[in-house]
Amino acid sequence: MAQTILIAIADGTEELEAITLIDVLRRAGANVTVASVGDLQVTTSHGVKLTADVTIADCRGREYDCIVLPGGMPGAEHLRDSTPLVELLKTQKQRGGWYAAICAAPAVVLAHHGLLGKKATCYPSFADRLPDQSMAHHRVVVDGRCITSQGPGTALEFALELVRRVICPDQTQHVAAAMLTKP
Repeated sequence: MAQTILIAIADGTEELEAITLIDVLRRAGANVTVASVGDLQVTTSHGVKLTADVTIADCRGREYDCIVLPGGMPGAEHLRDSTPLVELLKTQKQRGGWYAAICAAPAVVLAHHGLLGKKATCYPSFADRLPDQSMAHHRVVVDGRCITSQGPGTALEFALELVRRVICPDQTQHVAAAMLTKP
């Protein structure tokens, strides 16, 4: 059975991160649900229009193998302020499920709600919001069941790490090779 991945988006989400995550995870065979914390259609941080599959409210009560947050501003703030999303994230952490965030989202969403462990990274200008900044210079950081990454330039590496950890290590090689990149 395919792994289930929830990717939350909002007005102001960084489109390169969102699209990279959706694409790579679907290439790896995951059942990806894109959920908006607002209207189904969002306008990303650089004016691209994206249409979500569902609203985040439709995801309440469901379990996912991983919940992923792209960054971007003010997208990360909209994710931070979404009560249904925060409830899903807290439940995910409590049950030992995977969750991940990139760019501003590790600091703006996860740190804000006490969902980060000791080690994490994020977009450099938000690093001062991390509870421990010792790993902030790393491109991708895995701490327990939480995966974080720095930003648009690390989105592919981040997505492939999600494939490795959440879906299957062998699938990482296959997806990376088909995309002419290294895992």
